[in-house]
Amino acid sequence: MVSQLSRREFLKKTGISLAAANLLAGLPSLGWTAQAAPKKRLVFVFSPNGVIPKHFWPDKLGAEFELKRILEPLAPFKNQMMTIKGLSNQIKGDGDGHMRGIGCLLTGIELYPGDVQGGSDTPAGWAMGISIDQFLKNQLQQKPESQTRFGTLEFGVMVPDRADTWTRWSYAGPNQPVAPIDDPYQMFDKMYGQAKNRAMLASVLDDLTDDFKKVEKLISVEDRQLLESHAALVRKVELELQAEIAQQKKAEAANQEAGSADLDHAIPELPPNVREVNDNIPQITKMQIELMVNGFVHDMNRIATLQITNSVGQPVMKWLGIDEGHHSLSHEPDKNEAAYEKLIKINTWYCEQVAHLAKRLAETPEPGADGSMLDHTTIIWTNELGKGNSHTHDDVPFVLVGGGLGFKMGQAIDVQKTPHNRLLMSICEAMGYPQPSFGNPDYCKSGALTGLT
Repeated sequence: MVSQLSRREFLKKTGISLAAANLLAGLPSLGWTAQAAPKKRLVFVFSPNGVIPKHFWPDKLGAEFELKRILEPLAPFKNQMMTIKGLSNQIKGDGDGHMRGIGCLLTGIELYPGDVQGGSDTPAGWAMGISIDQFLKNQLQQKPESQTRFGTLEFGVMVPDRADTWTRWSYAGPNQPVAPIDDPYQMFDKMYGQAKNRAMLASVLDDLTDDFKKVEKLISVEDRQLLESHAALVRKVELELQAEIAQQKKAEAANQEAGSADLDHAIPELPPNVREVNDNIPQITKMQIELMVNGFVHDMNRIATLQITNSVGQPVMKWLGIDEGHHSLSHEPDKNEAAYEKLIKINTWYCEQVAHLAKRLAETPEPGADGSMLDHTTIIWTNELGKGNSHTHDDVPFVLVGGGLGFKMGQAIDVQKTPHNRLLMSICEAMGYPQPSFGNPDYCKSGALTGLT
């Protein structure tokens, strides 16, 4: 059978408009039947403190671009990636460069006044609007065909326990920061422990109901009424649990039919006793990526974020032979050649983590469809600053990998000081939810970016 996507492509090639193609593709008289739309997934990955532009941005634009040293780990995915230079976080107002960098990155809107003081700028609070990851989750969760157990999962790596403007980039709404889960064991319990506990509880409730039946003839009428009210409550909880378990089993069966592994074998086994300490950052990152991919396989969510440390983050990357904190190094002048070289190594390491995520998605077949999970997922790697020692919000890094959004990959583009709000609008549009603006509408007047598809 010809797929829904190929039908539309066929009709478009005949010169029919896109609007007409979308209508005609489902007409029974053409001998085609409607099929479920392919899944689209997004992963937003954050790394802090800017990049080294000279060793990051390709010199040539278009398909002939060459990867600089920092982006070299993504070489296996060159045909599936896009670098977008020229995006600027133009949001003004309260907060220092780092605070507005991370707080406005996915929201595209100002920070509230607050009491968090940073640098020499005015203090600030949380962002005034929802972030794009949470917005898209809300849209997907409203439709039965795209509704998943969690909608989105927020992963972290060594994000400080403190809650302030430098540690949050995801927002459920105005003044509503979403904390990432940076403990892989806690994330594992959220994803898998709850399901097992529910199955166990349902079994216990079955036994309890049997016990009630055994004693109901041995007690007084008053006690029997009390017992019946308890039994009704137990039955209500039991039915709710059974419904949830049945829904989960249905999803598992669909995945098995599509060729994915049995859930009992597919649940990842995490190495034990990995503490949340600086030197374990590489291992924790890999653990979180493994959980993320596994969650996608079982369609627990379509949106995910991975926040590696935080704005002004100070990881000491001893595994790279570096003994200074990242943020401190990022403030060194370019003429400090030793610091410059260390920053290149640090940013290359962050790129390696994005490449590892892309590799895991690329080697995982897409359940129920052709291709790999990377073909149906787009990774968006970004940063709160364009360059650390200048705190610039121009040329904020945006590197996209994967086919989930349907953008034309395998190219480097330069949009020359365009508000990054317009990219957020393009992402919404590509996910099927076009918006007249996203974040502050003052930076959205020219509409979504063109030339991405």
